[in-house]
Amino acid sequence: MDKDKIWKDFLEHIKERTTGVTFNTWFKDLSLLTITTSEIVVIVPHEATKRQLVNNYMDIIEEVFLEITGKDYNVLLCLDGEFKIPEEKSVVNNNRFINTPPISEEDNYRYEKNEVFKTNLKDKYTFDNFVVGDSNRMAFSSCLAVAENPGRLYNPLFLYGKSGLGKTHLMQAIGNYIVTHSDLRVLYISTDDFMNDFLKITKDSGDKEENLNYIDLFKSKYRDVDVLIIDDIQFLSNAKVTQQEFTNTFNDLYYDDKQIIISSDRSVEDLRMFEDRLKTRFNWGLKAIINVPEYDLKVKIIKNKIRNGDFIMELNDDIINCIASNCGNDVRNLEGAIIRLYAYQATYGLKQLTLENTLQAIEEYTTNMLYTDNSISKIISVVANYFKLTVDDIKGKRRSKNIAHARMVAMYLCRIMTEESYPRIALEFGGRDHTTIIHGFETIKKDIQTNRELEKIIAELKVKMSE
Repeated sequence: MDKDKIWKDFLEHIKERTTGVTFNTWFKDLSLLTITTSEIVVIVPHEATKRQLVNNYMDIIEEVFLEITGKDYNVLLCLDGEFKIPEEKSVVNNNRFINTPPISEEDNYRYEKNEVFKTNLKDKYTFDNFVVGDSNRMAFSSCLAVAENPGRLYNPLFLYGKSGLGKTHLMQAIGNYIVTHSDLRVLYISTDDFMNDFLKITKDSGDKEENLNYIDLFKSKYRDVDVLIIDDIQFLSNAKVTQQEFTNTFNDLYYDDKQIIISSDRSVEDLRMFEDRLKTRFNWGLKAIINVPEYDLKVKIIKNKIRNGDFIMELNDDIINCIASNCGNDVRNLEGAIIRLYAYQATYGLKQLTLENTLQAIEEYTTNMLYTDNSISKIISVVANYFKLTVDDIKGKRRSKNIAHARMVAMYLCRIMTEESYPRIALEFGGRDHTTIIHGFETIKKDIQTNRELEKIIAELKVKMSE
């Protein structure tokens, strides 16, 4: 196939797999520069377009070229004049190119083991561009302290909170800081990738030497590092054998004073399918929660994204407040709304966005996501009203019998009617310790079994939650 035919087919495939707005905004103005024996070089018109494609569309770009050519090319996205044909073979290391001499196939194993090291970090994630507020201040400070003193201060660091609140940003910021300020080897990996790598060494290929090579490569990859960053550890819940291997990896690193950083969408106490010895290890260091961002922080995040991010644009305060109020608490959702606005303005050639066309552009993001039907706030309010108390009574420190009872009922309902963790519920109940929530939950759970009146009250409150 010639170059023009490949490019024509590529654009047609991309058009079929994306929306019209996405195609016109990010792909329409691309051009194919060259195809070498191992690389396809695509020219992009702007730095912002390049960042957007690299961060969000590289998988689909590589898949389409593979479908068309039948060959797994290394796809490079470059600004005009940026690409220089290398004199020697290049390999990617932490998003940078390092010239290396060609290697023979028989040396490939040695080369992979000893020469190539990928951190899997993205340069865009730094402490400087992380927006700090009350809901994430402790997590931010803890991560910065670990970055400045890896293996010495908080080890392991267990970072947890709902998806989309910035855990990955902070973890990668730690890695990028350490790489910049030291010669330590940092590896960022998802739990899925860890499991997939482990599965390779559990399969018998029939070749004893090859099997030993896989085991050697696995141990080298995960234990010959100074900092291991593993994302979404909750996905190990049902993988008992992999949990055992991760425990072994953890032990090797920990007792060699290597830094371990772990993230989860739930607290250690809520990792119910994990072995106790692994949960115990997670508790050895520091646990830091990232909470749902408060309104003021969402406004700061939006302003930072439109002034310093990939999509620089002018939005007035009314539009910013509209996004903060209507697009939920997930930072990714806020980013999605901004990207949608950027694409909408570019597609229709609007010089200035109004509140009216803003609402049209981000309609799919404005689905009342501030609270779920059974949010902690709603449950506290309904329980307070039922017992003729105030929300402040439920959240406060007063311990009179009627208030304490209503408070425990609210704690029980929060636990069974939401997916929130004990620490998250505790935060809403005046910043109590999570063990207080556990005690309240267990007390009501036990009393319901013998107290018919209490059982009736719980049933009535559940009905009121649905009204």
